[in-house]
Amino acid sequence: MKVCIVGAGAIGVLVGTKLALGGAEVTFLARGAALEAINAQGTTVQYRDGREETARNVRATDDYASVGACDAVLLALKTHQVAAVAPKLGALFHERTIVLPMQNGIPFWYFHQHGGSLAGRVVEAADPGGVCLRSIAPERIIGCVVFAASERLAPTKVIYGGPGRFPMGELDGSTTERITALAAAFIAGGFEAPILEDIRSEVWLKIWGNVTFNPISALTRATLEDICADAHGRELAAQMMREAQAVGEKLGITFRLSVEKRLEGASRVGPHKTSMLQDVEAGRSLEIEALVGSVVELGAIAGVPTPTITAVYRSSKLLERMLAAGAFTAAAAKAPAG
Repeated sequence: MKVCIVGAGAIGVLVGTKLALGGAEVTFLARGAALEAINAQGTTVQYRDGREETARNVRATDDYASVGACDAVLLALKTHQVAAVAPKLGALFHERTIVLPMQNGIPFWYFHQHGGSLAGRVVEAADPGGVCLRSIAPERIIGCVVFAASERLAPTKVIYGGPGRFPMGELDGSTTERITALAAAFIAGGFEAPILEDIRSEVWLKIWGNVTFNPISALTRATLEDICADAHGRELAAQMMREAQAVGEKLGITFRLSVEKRLEGASRVGPHKTSMLQDVEAGRSLEIEALVGSVVELGAIAGVPTPTITAVYRSSKLLERMLAAGAFTAAAAKAPAG
């Protein structure tokens, strides 16, 4: 399978490395230091026990046209970065090319093939103005949810703490030849890739963590372990999860875990820094709209109050403004490792 990974961040390097080791032909669309380093030395996944795996049969470019048509295009970018690249993706497509968005939060495709009065609606927090859906034919999209703790150590190297689960699903719930082939490529790379009939319910399972742990960690510099072990942090996360669950259920979602089980699962991940905390420490822009604002937006659409989520959303937006203004140095923003 010929695969293009758009983005060489923590998830992009993890997935690209392991897919290549599993036999896929992998090209990264990257920039700057990452582009040069990937071509010079490949990409590496380091495990918590110190073991490493390196894929040297990968390449990188910043020229979309030079990649050629691919069987699968994996969007391993932050949600707010996708609109900028979406109009360029056509250079990577043949008639049957799959697009696999791997963003956290409510995905831009959420209401495509949704059914009911909301079918086709744009989620403004995820896709302002509907740029992504205009640029990427929804029929190409396979939904995916990322459950993988990956942190970038260097332009070509990540540290990976599992669980490495990438459930995926056709937006209409069918099982097709193309999704079976894509799941097989992930499995060959050492991941779990169950094919689901209801990918939106799995999206909400991940959102439970996104909408809570990401902004709480960014605001407090706490790891998942820290938040779950602290009585105040745990109750704040639980209240936000209860509000998010009410929104999801109003939209027809079935939650297969309780709030407490979801918290226990996060606690078991250990001293992991969420992607938003990693962005704070690196001085990067934050995914507040996709991870938190989108749930506030869907709450308004569904007519479900989200007072706690809204308060944390507004606090996070203030943090974002202060970061942009240079109020914190990278050293001041950095959290302890555990």
